Amino acid sequence: MSFDKGENKSKKSNLRSHDIPTPEPLKKFMEQGWAPSPLDGLKKSPATTYAVARRERLSKAFPNKRLVIPAGTFKVRSNDSDYRFRPHSAFAWLTGINGTDAVPDSVLIMEPNGSGHDSLLFIHPRSVRENSDEFYRNPKHGEFWIGRRMTLEETEFAYEIKVKHLDDLEDFLGVKKESLAVREQDSFVDGLVDQSEADKDFVVWLSEARLIKDRFEIDEMQKAIDATHRGFEDMIKAIPSAVGKKRGERLIEGAFFTRARYEGNDLGYDSIVASGSHACILHWIKNDGELKNGDLILIDAGVEVESLYTADITRTLPINGKFTPAQRKIYTLVYEAQKAGMEAVKPGAKFRDFHHAAMAVIAKGLEEMGVLPIPAEESLKADVGLHRRWTVHGTGHMLGMDVHDCAQARKEAYTEGVLEEGMILTVEPGFYIHPDDTLFPAEYRGIGVRIEDDVLVTKDGYKNLSSAMPRHPDEIEAWVASLWA
Repeated sequence: MSFDKGENKSKKSNLRSHDIPTPEPLKKFMEQGWAPSPLDGLKKSPATTYAVARRERLSKAFPNKRLVIPAGTFKVRSNDSDYRFRPHSAFAWLTGINGTDAVPDSVLIMEPNGSGHDSLLFIHPRSVRENSDEFYRNPKHGEFWIGRRMTLEETEFAYEIKVKHLDDLEDFLGVKKESLAVREQDSFVDGLVDQSEADKDFVVWLSEARLIKDRFEIDEMQKAIDATHRGFEDMIKAIPSAVGKKRGERLIEGAFFTRARYEGNDLGYDSIVASGSHACILHWIKNDGELKNGDLILIDAGVEVESLYTADITRTLPINGKFTPAQRKIYTLVYEAQKAGMEAVKPGAKFRDFHHAAMAVIAKGLEEMGVLPIPAEESLKADVGLHRRWTVHGTGHMLGMDVHDCAQARKEAYTEGVLEEGMILTVEPGFYIHPDDTLFPAEYRGIGVRIEDDVLVTKDGYKNLSSAMPRHPDEIEAWVASLWA
């Protein structure tokens, strides 16, 4: 939904063409007979202490500037049906507000006060029952339509931040100050805050500040990974009943979605459930294929927990529980490449080092199979790269609140930078032989393998946060068998 500059969105009518009118007697009747209903057992968010420290860092980075970070708005899926709301990652990181409590149209403002900044959160709070029909008439914000939201006071208590009504936002921003803003998340806010050439630098800072995770973030990532592990086991258990079914991939996908919604906020990203040669399609999300006995199935999925941190894990499994010799040979090559990649993860290493380590194993394997027309050493040169025919993507990326986290960071801080303790990244080499690739013998064609784990850079090296999930081919077969027993 978009708004013109000067139009207060919180007061905008959200009635739809098919809504029926409300007679005056009904309006008066609806305002009567409601008992107080405060939230029972409301607790302070465990993210609060960390969010306060993050805002203090932000304040020091941009003295005397008004900083505007919107949560974002509803995004229309079809006509008047919206996608499920998920706040902008920078907003969630700075406020600590989780998926359940996030309110569309909210805005965090860091207001300069001479010695730092005051943190002000503007929200659309719970609707009052007196002199208002919003609670039962408004399908965007009404409690009868979408459920109860926190009041201003409840939000202040839970997140330890000064909270104001969204109705006050336009007047507040009407008092102009030198400002920086996260753009293109809320057109109403964009219209109230003058653009600055430094807005881009602001967004870059917000991205780079999340490169190194604090203790809360690491713990939340582990929760997401553990939930994802359970989701993978749900999918493995669903494989036998999905074999031979039209769109069987979607039966597997649905098993994971159930886990993600049960234990978390949502999926971290659309799940890739790719059986047979679909595994050679890197971002296969149609998931409409049939599972066939003797094929592999590549599954790339992650649970996003309530704090909005997501796992990103891939496993490649034999649909009948046993690898064929050709499948095992390719899988083992990828497994050894991933081991080499992980061992290259350590503080001070260049970000690309783990990619290069994994590719060295892949290229050598191709040479030994007689498929690579030149020596592996020659192929690994940056201006050659013939081995990349079978592994066209990078070997990993930063991970956190976004599956491709910190994407606005400068190259010198990310892809051309060095690893530091506290960073979390994926290590995910892959090998894909398309069914029409005549450079491989027939028994290899259509095999796609990727193995992906989520890795924390530690003081002395790395910790595989998803190490509880089997990876070695023998372990994979045993894992599948144990879940089918």
